[in-house]
Amino acid sequence: MNVSLLIWTITILVTIAFFVFEFFAHVRTPHEPTIRESAWWSAFYIGLALMFGVGIGIVSGWTFSGEYFAGYLTEKALSIDNLFVFLLVMTAFAVPRAYQQKVLLIGIALALVMRGVFIAVGATLIANFSWIFYLFGALLLLLAYRQAFTHSESNPANGRLMRFVRRHLSVTDEYHGDKLSVLKDGRRFVTPLLLVLVAIAFVDLIFAVDSIPAIFGLTDEAYIVFTANAFALMGLRQLYFLIGGLLQRLVYLAQGLAVILAFIGVKLVLHALKLNELSFINGGQPVPWAFDIPIWFSLVFIGTTIAVATVASLVKTRGQRAPVTEPVAAEVSDR
Repeated sequence: MNVSLLIWTITILVTIAFFVFEFFAHVRTPHEPTIRESAWWSAFYIGLALMFGVGIGIVSGWTFSGEYFAGYLTEKALSIDNLFVFLLVMTAFAVPRAYQQKVLLIGIALALVMRGVFIAVGATLIANFSWIFYLFGALLLLLAYRQAFTHSESNPANGRLMRFVRRHLSVTDEYHGDKLSVLKDGRRFVTPLLLVLVAIAFVDLIFAVDSIPAIFGLTDEAYIVFTANAFALMGLRQLYFLIGGLLQRLVYLAQGLAVILAFIGVKLVLHALKLNELSFINGGQPVPWAFDIPIWFSLVFIGTTIAVATVASLVKTRGQRAPVTEPVAAEVSDR
């Protein structure tokens, strides 16, 4: 794709504008959004993402459009898994529903910034070192195993990171609206809401490590990688309130994502073998039998996997009510 600096600048400015709009239109005044509000804005952002993909096809070709849609589906699925962890964090810290929007918006903005950094680094590595595809492929296979078999249900409010933060900051026992810090008796204290943001930022960093190698396995176009990530994250806040209870029923989502990550990992390794320059593999020459998996197959495989995991989850939990998790207040202290 021939993407000029002007197009990049416009894309980034429009993305920032959407987040600024979200803050002033929905988040600045704390409230819990209604189902109708969440559904309307979720549909709006999904529709916008679909139109953008069609626009890429019209302007740059349908191969690039297919890469975008495959990347968007993958990033959207990973983002929904991210939402499940956000839900665990919100519950562990007993964040009032009215303040969750602010936490989510800041967390999603941080996620996009971190992914932007990873995209820039990944694009530079790919442009200069073809062997990086081996590394990305191996990383995705490892992440696929972790996704499928090593999910943790530990309390995010009592992890090592939170214990470290509490040791070095004075934290209030209660929330003070949506403030991150307050002045009490002449001393500055941070509120539990700041701890939540720290936890969310850490989660974002971990998920960036998952998502960026995954989408680079579907396209090496940095513009597609960025826009697919941006559209996958847009509307995520509304989706959180729309399907919050449904998240508990997606019991096979982790396994579905593991299959997708493993598939992309294999795709990356095959691509690396086709471009091979490592002297200890086939004498530094490309491996003759290696091939690139076509993007149409990747798109169909990813879409089918997500659909099967979702339907199987809903069938498995049919007739079950989403478990109601009572918030457990994080243990915070003033020391």
